Amino acid sequence: MTARKVTRRFVAKTAAASSALVAAPFVRGAFAAGKLSIGFWDHWVPGANKAVEAASKAWAEKEKVDLSIDFITSQGNKLIITAAAESQAKSGHDILAFGSWDPARYSDQLVPVDDIMAPLIKANGEASAITQYLGKIGGKWLGVPGTPGAQFKGPCSRIDLLKEHAGIDIQALYPAGGPPKADSWTLDAFLKAAGACHKAGVPFAIGLGTTADSVDTCGAIFQSFGAAVVNAKGEITVKSDKVKQALEYWKQLVAFLPPDAPSYDDATNNRAFVAGKTALIMNPPSAWAVARRDQPKIAEQTWHHGMAAGPAGRYGPFTTPFWGIWNFSKNQPAAKSLLTALSQAPAIEEMVKASAGYDIPAFANLTTMKVWAEEGPPKGTLYHYPNPFNHQILSIAAAPAPHKIAVQIYRHGLETQMVVRYAIRGEPMDRVLGWAASELEGYMRT
Repeated sequence: MTARKVTRRFVAKTAAASSALVAAPFVRGAFAAGKLSIGFWDHWVPGANKAVEAASKAWAEKEKVDLSIDFITSQGNKLIITAAAESQAKSGHDILAFGSWDPARYSDQLVPVDDIMAPLIKANGEASAITQYLGKIGGKWLGVPGTPGAQFKGPCSRIDLLKEHAGIDIQALYPAGGPPKADSWTLDAFLKAAGACHKAGVPFAIGLGTTADSVDTCGAIFQSFGAAVVNAKGEITVKSDKVKQALEYWKQLVAFLPPDAPSYDDATNNRAFVAGKTALIMNPPSAWAVARRDQPKIAEQTWHHGMAAGPAGRYGPFTTPFWGIWNFSKNQPAAKSLLTALSQAPAIEEMVKASAGYDIPAFANLTTMKVWAEEGPPKGTLYHYPNPFNHQILSIAAAPAPHKIAVQIYRHGLETQMVVRYAIRGEPMDRVLGWAASELEGYMRT
């Protein structure tokens, strides 16, 4: 954990440069001075922490608040452990970065932030439906969507390999500077392309492990068939025809994936891409960023684009963190003011720039920033990454199940386990569905 501290002696020029970022619903006189601490996620894009740190320090200098900043790594589950420890101790940071499922998990200990979200939505546009599902619990916002770490895990493709082996011009389907022309980009086309690239020795590197990247990809394909293992009412629906259709599709797709797909972790597909061993992965721009540094020839042939459409629609896997205020914080007005400052469009744009376009704001009006059009090589590779035309429905695996059940479906990788059992181990469909139903019944008892 990296700690930073800023006092009233922080240099004035930094404050002046960023003073325009701060909105005015919380006037300094209401909480003048005092202390505040915030625990941010430690971004894995080098240099990405600087923008959120600069905005926080500028706010602290302007408002005369003694601000302590920690950057907490997610490696080794350090951020998760920190949240659990502070929850039990009822002591720690005033504001903490939380994962996608944590507003629901800590709902009884987080301060409602509707008074922050209402003006932010008015200024920045509506938050996506999946962000509302994750952050709005019991009709109340319990976290402000955090830009750092918010990511779309859509296709990251090799332009040259898809064109050569599958006959797909992905840049024509998703042109830089214009709307998608991707009606032909369906799950059937995806399957056909996977087969062609597998035959050519560059298979789609899609994992079937139980870590987040595999789970999110599997969940998006399930949702593209309208397949939910538990519905919004909390009813087990795993034995539905739509779930069976999704499993049948996966059985066909698995034949074209690497044989070690069930053992993938979140880094395996990245390594395959940077090594030039795959034509497509499902990933935010981190693999491309590494290729740009280490394998520029591969980076120059990389294009990020939308998900293939299924019978129920085009679903793209998306995860977003939140900034939450503990209800044991002793300076909640200042905490709300800081989160308001960090959520202004100019501050968010600096965060997106600092992450080289990796981070995606949750608000509808902030998906067309210049950074995505200008980043490269090749220029425009990130243009469609933030879903600027609402071309697809952003989703997270296990939705729309109630959070208490959904988080267990997600953490256990239930859907990927179903695919492995049916498509790789060859277990009968009825046995797989029965096993899944039994697991779900167990989740509901906990």
